[in-house]
Amino acid sequence: MTGSGFPQPPPNGLPRYRLLSGPDDENFCRRVSEAMTLGFELHGGPTATFDGNSVIVCQALVWPARD
Repeated sequence: MTGSGFPQPPPNGLPRYRLLSGPDDENFCRRVSEAMTLGFELHGGPTATFDGNSVIVCQALVWPARD
């Protein structure tokens, strides 16, 4: 928490909650990994669906309240 009693905001003006989605490929995995490197945490498990051509995945991430 900052001296004001509020948690630090995420970097780069990003929202506290993010929902990443896209084809189940290396690029999607990198996007999730990059968000985790910034400090976001996974929120629940991934979801997946098939759009008739490829598998589409989705992962929620949250910015934790830190001291």
